[in-house]
Amino acid sequence: MSTISLAVRDSSTMLRRNLLHARRYPSMTLNLLLTPIMLLLLFVYIFGDTMSAGIGGGGPDRAKYIAYIVPGLLLMTVGSTTIGTAVSVAMDMTEGIIARFRTMAIHRPSVLIGHVVGSVLQCVLSVVLVGAVAVAIGFRSTDATVLEWLAAFGLLVLFSMALTWIAVGMGLGSPNPEAASNSAMPLILLPLLSSAFVPLHSMPGWFRPIAEYQPFTPAIETLRGLLLGTEIGHNGWLAVAWCVGLAVLGYFWSTSKFNADQK
Repeated sequence: MSTISLAVRDSSTMLRRNLLHARRYPSMTLNLLLTPIMLLLLFVYIFGDTMSAGIGGGGPDRAKYIAYIVPGLLLMTVGSTTIGTAVSVAMDMTEGIIARFRTMAIHRPSVLIGHVVGSVLQCVLSVVLVGAVAVAIGFRSTDATVLEWLAAFGLLVLFSMALTWIAVGMGLGSPNPEAASNSAMPLILLPLLSSAFVPLHSMPGWFRPIAEYQPFTPAIETLRGLLLGTEIGHNGWLAVAWCVGLAVLGYFWSTSKFNADQK
């Protein structure tokens, strides 16, 4: 069997293993999925009128605020889902299954590839579920073309892959699953410090650079522009650059940790 065939076969096997693991133990995914859904309902039905009046400068308009926050919450869903990946990788490391895989005649990178592909699929499913809840409570994107919808989907997949590689590195570098969960918390906190809920210009001057110069804000503004027709500007290129940079960083970090632990 050629090297490519071996890699595809073993990666597919590891992907099936991770998907079965997620299906048999869904509590982690459900708990992480509830966070963006609860925030969506909270900000729409509790703070929606007040926040929309403050942002728009006019009267309360909950429908406009739903449209404003949904792109940010979709990306927050990606961040929260990948925390489960960090925990899952740390569990594999501490429970000894990785050590057993290393004694078998399998393609070594397939272990990480299975985690990454499985996590991206879970991210896409979680985004679809959160998006369905958003549509059910009033979110609409009537002006987006088919090409813009495809671009938005591509951005979500690219962002999922980038954060997943970072989460894999966090899992490999953590001594136990609890530490992995704690180290991955910035993946949920960063969207709260972005333009997900309020515009950048409404933030204090000292805080604005924190919200502006991070990966979530340009990705949120790009997704918002694709779905709602707002100005994207340079955020599109910044979002792609952040995704590529984080994916490359996470890949080399993960593979170096994985290979170092083999010695």
